[in-house]
Amino acid sequence: MSKEKKSKAMLPEASMAFLKSYINTPSPVGFESSGQKLWLNYIKNYTDTTFTDAYGTAVGIINPNEAFKVVIEAHADEISWYVNYITDQGLIYLKRNGGVDHQIAPSMRVFIHGKKGSVKAVFGWPAIHTRMSNGDQKENQPKVENLFLDCGARSKKEVEALGIHIGAVVTYADGFDELANDYFIGRAFDNRIGGFMIAEVTRLIKENKVKLPFALYIVNAVQEEIGLRGAEMIARRIKPDVAIITDVTHDTQTPMINKNIEGDVACGKGPSPTYGPAVHNKLLHFVEEVAKKKDIPLQMRAVSRSTGTDTDSFAYANDGCPSVLISIPLRYMHTTVEMIHKKDIEQTIHLIYETLIALTPKTNLSYFS
Repeated sequence: MSKEKKSKAMLPEASMAFLKSYINTPSPVGFESSGQKLWLNYIKNYTDTTFTDAYGTAVGIINPNEAFKVVIEAHADEISWYVNYITDQGLIYLKRNGGVDHQIAPSMRVFIHGKKGSVKAVFGWPAIHTRMSNGDQKENQPKVENLFLDCGARSKKEVEALGIHIGAVVTYADGFDELANDYFIGRAFDNRIGGFMIAEVTRLIKENKVKLPFALYIVNAVQEEIGLRGAEMIARRIKPDVAIITDVTHDTQTPMINKNIEGDVACGKGPSPTYGPAVHNKLLHFVEEVAKKKDIPLQMRAVSRSTGTDTDSFAYANDGCPSVLISIPLRYMHTTVEMIHKKDIEQTIHLIYETLIALTPKTNLSYFS
């Protein structure tokens, strides 16, 4: 794919419209179907067939009859809250659904997804005047056990009349926006940006009439945020020969992040492949060589044990599957203002696309030859 063609077609207007809609569609862990329907509706135009599994992982396939199977994968779920307890006064206490950050919650606007549809609510928090007038008492800090939602109801009966129930999921209201210098912000870029990127790779394969010598499975897995569960299920079902996983990683240029621990990664400077036990060394080297040939900058990083991503589920599934992780740098992970750079999106799409073009069933991935 030439640089001229790439710059014109990488993120056209229709793709950006899909990205905005996809990011703004709530897909909490265990309740991903709304986002998955939107994603499937988009990629069905570029694949030969699609299917979903019992828990909602969505898959598109190109060349389904080929024996050699390659997966490109992201996860669809976002962190959220569960309604756990409703007081007689109509206030709502919560439990986490995934690794949602309690410290950012006070004064946030949310949607409670109840039996009658979405209900608007806010995380209430005492005014600074009252918090600072407690004499010698220590100021309260936000914790899961003291955070509560106020939806405008003033009794448990009024809450229930709105369709809110124990187990209803709660997502933040913040959505997609753009900042200066090609930065995007939104909640759930972790990792719906991955779902977007693999969909765009699929679009480019179709539009550029690429003939792949293998079956390509485009996988948008559920329940990553609570233990990589969707990937675990779908890896056993597909039994792939190669897996290319994409997720987000930390931009380490902001305050309060230790580069000695987290490495040196920056938004806008390229995709970030990972070294780690689950990452197949020869496949990683293959990706690095593709990046070098296509002049795609990389920011390498390392993990000490697991990657903490769906890579682990694919790598160790079945008889073992050569797997590689290509992450995109992101600031402010697990907040409502996750920040990514347009250039990284484009370069990650380009890298996965070119890797698929270079890969064949005969690519030697043996550690012993």
